[in-house]
Amino acid sequence: MDDKNKLPDLSKSPFRFRLYLLFKLPAAFFSGIRIKEITNEKCITSVPFTWLTQNPFHSTYFASLAMAAEMSTGVLALINTINKVPAVSMLVTKMEANYFKKAKGITFFTCTQGSEIATAVNEAATGKDGKTVTVKSTGRNKSEELIAEFIFTWSFKAK
Repeated sequence: MDDKNKLPDLSKSPFRFRLYLLFKLPAAFFSGIRIKEITNEKCITSVPFTWLTQNPFHSTYFASLAMAAEMSTGVLALINTINKVPAVSMLVTKMEANYFKKAKGITFFTCTQGSEIATAVNEAATGKDGKTVTVKSTGRNKSEELIAEFIFTWSFKAK
């Protein structure tokens, strides 16, 4: 992957990641989605309840919630595919969502399946066939109440 498409090192430069969002994922940038924590195993993102993310029912729009949930899984996929030899492509092939409570404030999405994503990426890079992995992102409010769960199926394939 060339340097202009490389994901910035999130642990060293949140500013560079915000620039990455602005140019590569402008909807996430303008929605105020942030990465709160990232390790090889876990990613936590957040989406605020603002004018740009609200729906007519005085809660966070489902698409804004889905964007933040997808990012919590997608960043784990990105950190495993960046600079992979051979290069590995990634694509969401399925998404399911369950909503439990109105999101009326900031919502935090957590995915803790980084090792499963890494295994799928490594298997895709070393094999001829693509690999899929299904991962969950759980959204909670500041009071730790369950807001929503998103289940994403990622497909990885060597280029």
